[in-house]
Amino acid sequence: MKITDVRLGHISVPLRTPFKTALRTVKSVEDIIVRVETDTGNVGYGEVPPTGVITGDTTGAIIGAIEDHIKKSLLGMDIENIEEIMLRLDSSIVGNTSAKAGVDIAIYDLYGQLYNAPVYKLLGGYRKEITTDITISVNEPDEMARDSIDAINRGYKTLKIKVGKDAKKDIERMKAIRDAIGYDVDLRIDANQGWSPKEAIYALRKMEDEGLHIELVEQPVLGYDFEGLKMVTDNVSIPVMADESVFSPKDAIKIMEMRAADYINIKLMKTGGIHNALKICNIAEVYGMECMIGCMLEAKISVNAAVHLAAAKKIITKIDLDGPVLCSEDPVDGGAIFNESKIVLNDGPGFGIKQVHGVRYI
Repeated sequence: MKITDVRLGHISVPLRTPFKTALRTVKSVEDIIVRVETDTGNVGYGEVPPTGVITGDTTGAIIGAIEDHIKKSLLGMDIENIEEIMLRLDSSIVGNTSAKAGVDIAIYDLYGQLYNAPVYKLLGGYRKEITTDITISVNEPDEMARDSIDAINRGYKTLKIKVGKDAKKDIERMKAIRDAIGYDVDLRIDANQGWSPKEAIYALRKMEDEGLHIELVEQPVLGYDFEGLKMVTDNVSIPVMADESVFSPKDAIKIMEMRAADYINIKLMKTGGIHNALKICNIAEVYGMECMIGCMLEAKISVNAAVHLAAAKKIITKIDLDGPVLCSEDPVDGGAIFNESKIVLNDGPGFGIKQVHGVRYI
């Protein structure tokens, strides 16, 4: 099974409601679809969200990286030699982790097809069903409380609350939500790098004093500020998770050696795909640090790949893969079944993607 072509297309999927964080507001998923074709007729699918404010990868940059660099390095490669493919993929261009992730996902899809097995079984096969949280966008406190009640009515037991725009108002937001939903639901908060270390410590200590029972806080400070992240971790009792601080296995090692965080959030668009995400899982196992698997605002193809990784590895104990349920429609036939908080994998070969509707190929 040899690679004969890498084709790119664009897909647009509207969201149920606008997605708001400390960094951006999004109304629809506008992603690049990667289609890797082979001489056997097998096709592998990948997906790339342009998330410039987080990864630096724009639509034009993704297309250029794949068309001008990645594609040329992989044509003619045999899928069974996945190690060499990944070495070439990593060295084809500096950075551009999202573009690499889209191709990496398509390659793993084909790898599973080659051996007629679902990817999660090839990677470890730890479980077949996982449970995700759902994200509550940052808005006024009363609106966030209403959104939280709606999520609970849909069956969610864990909510991920977006904060980070104003530390004092973030406390009001969390109080309003906890007052509205009670204490039977777990609350995680994600500041998306929105606080300074001192603001984070102030806000989190206040939430502790208010008895809001926060499960964890994700990336309270700027991604490059490892020392600030450690300062927060050392000065609050709420567990701290590193997200934008960890793009690579080297970043993960540094965070773990410094004990700058309590958890690591793995996202395929940051790591460059499954190949490097597996390395982070292995490192986390050595250091004994549990991981979350997360996603950008993505449709089903790339989130489906993250589901397979989560199902494969025991070290991934927290799931934040709500992208498809935030979308108002699903353009993908096949793959895992997303039923609100419950995600169930099927045993089709690869990632089980059969067809993607509405793709405008470039």
